[in-house]
Amino acid sequence: MTEKTSSTTTVDPMTAEPADVVEALAEAVRPLLERTGAHLVPAGEARADDLALEWRGDPVLHVRFPTPSGAVGSEGPGDLSDGLARLIAEVEKELGGALAHLPRAGKQRAVRLLEERGAFEMRKSAETVAEALGVTRFTVYNYLNRG
Repeated sequence: MTEKTSSTTTVDPMTAEPADVVEALAEAVRPLLERTGAHLVPAGEARADDLALEWRGDPVLHVRFPTPSGAVGSEGPGDLSDGLARLIAEVEKELGGALAHLPRAGKQRAVRLLEERGAFEMRKSAETVAEALGVTRFTVYNYLNRG
């Protein structure tokens, strides 16, 4: 049983048909997919390194995360470096240009925005952000501490 409210669908997990659950689950993870560059894969096309999304103990969808080009030395299937690149690109677009060309206050704002969006939860993100800003990792940490 589903109930349509504005632009979202609410699914009652106790009475829902499996197809409704799959549709609702796919919609629920859409922002994560967009942020990380991942995509959904039907259960029949899943690979061992895909993340299974289960309903009542059975896999119904799988999430495939992108692997960076030149995957040598990458962190493997869970590597979110493409996601970090997307976050940096979003902030650059929002602030109107390359982060390295921003004045100091703009760089501090960029670090705050990236922190709010979870960029610094990713491994080695401070180094990547520092490179994009044209500053040292130490400077990025200073900006984070001032926020």
